[in-house]
Amino acid sequence: MAAMSVGSRPLVPSRLAPGGVAHGNRRAPTTVLGAYIALTKPRIIELLLITTVPTMILAERGWPSTWLVVVTLIGGTLSAGSANAVNMYVDRDIDALMERTQARPLVTGVIEPRNALIFALSLQVFAFGVLWAGANLLSALLAFAAAAFYIGVYTIWLKRTSRQNIVIGGAAGAVPVLVGWSAVQNNVTWTPVVLFIVMFLWTPPHFWALAVKYADDYRAADVPMLPSVVPMAEAVRQMIWYTAALCISTLVLIPVADLGWIYGIAAVVLGAVFLGGTIALGKYPSESASMRLFGFSITYVTLLFGAMSLDVFVQHGF
Repeated sequence: MAAMSVGSRPLVPSRLAPGGVAHGNRRAPTTVLGAYIALTKPRIIELLLITTVPTMILAERGWPSTWLVVVTLIGGTLSAGSANAVNMYVDRDIDALMERTQARPLVTGVIEPRNALIFALSLQVFAFGVLWAGANLLSALLAFAAAAFYIGVYTIWLKRTSRQNIVIGGAAGAVPVLVGWSAVQNNVTWTPVVLFIVMFLWTPPHFWALAVKYADDYRAADVPMLPSVVPMAEAVRQMIWYTAALCISTLVLIPVADLGWIYGIAAVVLGAVFLGGTIALGKYPSESASMRLFGFSITYVTLLFGAMSLDVFVQHGF
């Protein structure tokens, strides 16, 4: 798995924190304030916002209004945080069964479930108001729809019933690109749709790489996450198909969004490394290899969207 060494440290700030992993943290919050912040799953939100600002830059063909960027980030953070908090409220029973989630506030009892739900719903109302007042109604509706989909379709329905849970439910995590675009343009065109497809296809190989390590946790909680219910070879085979489709979709974006050579080279190189790493995981399967692939998947989306922003600035100026 030497080919995956480039992905062993994903390039997002929270990864620098001791034990930081974007989808889990076993350290229990030590204060009530910290517990409420933990309810929002801030490291997942960080990953979502990595895609929002570059999409706004692409929509503007340069740097948008700084105020609009700040408002969109605040609204998106509150909306995603609300959905994550409801997810913890609904999943508090299975969180107690999984080692990765046993330190969450509703498992340890730092926060009462009723208080967590009130907090979550309040965040969503505030998020809608912030986006509507500071950006436009379309961006507010899209953020709300993403939260509702994540809660209703993924958390309540699919997570405990279908091995395709993260595939379908992961669509919610692709909506921030639509929110970012609509905040600037007040519409949804083919460019944000292709970006949505990119993030939709990225989610399964990203999350399944993590799920390989925690397959026993998911079995203990009777959650049919793909790597916990099928042989490793089958899980990796599906990861390869999604990664290949992802790479193709990133290239489709070039003519659709009129992007240039900077983004094009980045998409090809990063896609080749991601696909190569996924194939290598199938040849040399191990938990450590899956976590390196998981790490690179975060680096991948960070650098891809960073290259997209740079391409826009080079073509159109800051």
